[in-house]
Amino acid sequence: MAIISEVEEETSSSQPSTLPFRATFDSSNPLGFLEKVFDFLSQQSDFLSKPSAEAEIAAAVRAAKEKLRKAEKKSVEKKPVEKESVAASSSEPMEVEEEKKKQEAAPIAPNKGNGYDLENYSWVQTLQEVTVNVPVPSGTKARSVVCEIKKNQLYRSVKPDDCYWNIEDQKMISILLTKQDQMEWWKCCVKGEPEIDTQKVEPENSKLADLDPETRSTVEKMM
Repeated sequence: MAIISEVEEETSSSQPSTLPFRATFDSSNPLGFLEKVFDFLSQQSDFLSKPSAEAEIAAAVRAAKEKLRKAEKKSVEKKPVEKESVAASSSEPMEVEEEKKKQEAAPIAPNKGNGYDLENYSWVQTLQEVTVNVPVPSGTKARSVVCEIKKNQLYRSVKPDDCYWNIEDQKMISILLTKQDQMEWWKCCVKGEPEIDTQKVEPENSKLADLDPETRSTVEKMM
């Protein structure tokens, strides 16, 4: 039993003891907190009696300051990146919107009939006429259609007595508009709608051949 007791005493004495440290930190007086720490060390250990105590404490202070400096540097480097990313993301919608406006404002290449295909109708043209095609439900009868041509809404003036409409195959309303000025290509059919690039208009050669030399020369200059 005596041998067992001695072993237990040696084992317990070899284990480091831990003591609780209680102190209140006052941010207005940090040195007061450190004084309590040093008082605790002097009472519970011989650390302050060591010749290297001051050097070790100074090294710990330098290490803490270096850690703080790195944390501040990392925080400063991170902020400009966040601002830059926010600025980039906020400017992207503006750039997309500006590009969209430019595309909408830019002249559009005409369709094969030198007009344009819109969502609800399409139109084609020659120098003399504009033909508007409006799709309607299959089986539509002429008596159920009211077609009114509002001259003030068209791109240019027309000859009212030479404008007609009819239903083709009971599924398409075709409107023929005879131009007042038969020396001009229309950029659009209705005012305010997308405009085509009349420089890209390609009239049929047979139509050009029907014109007198002076008129043909004028038309070719317009192309």
